Amino acid sequence: MLEQQKPVIEKSQKRPWNKGKFIGPKPPLQPKHVWAIRTHLQLEGRIRDLALFNLALDSKLRGCDVVSIRVEDVAPHGYALDRSTVRQKKTGRPVKFEITENTREAIDNLLRSTGKRPGEFLFGGRGGPDHFLTTRQYARLLSQWIAKIGLDPLLFGTHSLRRTKATLIYRRTGNLRAVQILLGHSKIESTVRYLGVEVDDALAIAEQVEI
Repeated sequence: MLEQQKPVIEKSQKRPWNKGKFIGPKPPLQPKHVWAIRTHLQLEGRIRDLALFNLALDSKLRGCDVVSIRVEDVAPHGYALDRSTVRQKKTGRPVKFEITENTREAIDNLLRSTGKRPGEFLFGGRGGPDHFLTTRQYARLLSQWIAKIGLDPLLFGTHSLRRTKATLIYRRTGNLRAVQILLGHSKIESTVRYLGVEVDDALAIAEQVEI
């Protein structure tokens, strides 16, 4: 007698989590992109978003640290400081950063328009004064800003803002140690990987030095 063949049951094909998504480090913004987004936010009168964008660039903080900044971290006396220090959630280590004139002006405008005081979160969330903007909301806002200037939101993320100024500083100075301090990295190797430093970068810096 012939053996009866059992029907072959095909396993369901699961959709890969990363299908259609861009994975890996998100690139920094170029200076022309920064100014395009700033201009867009200014023209639309988006006071909070402009302060958030500018402060994210200056601070070079991770998204979770940017959204949880309190008024006293940057403006303890009712107006923005030139420099600030924030303790990073991931490492527990404090990191210092500069607050440029554009950012100070944006923060001061936000404080005037909202009446926020020390003890409150600078970027409030939907749950009231005791809640700050979530990282998911922050990422959605960034996607909107990116799309408004004609770029693909899938190519960029909140880490793009953290990397933007750090990358520019490195390209202009070649000073990895300075960038390491500004990013709050404990090891220089982390900064090298973060910036994507290659041999060509090192050679380009060397070619600018004559003896």
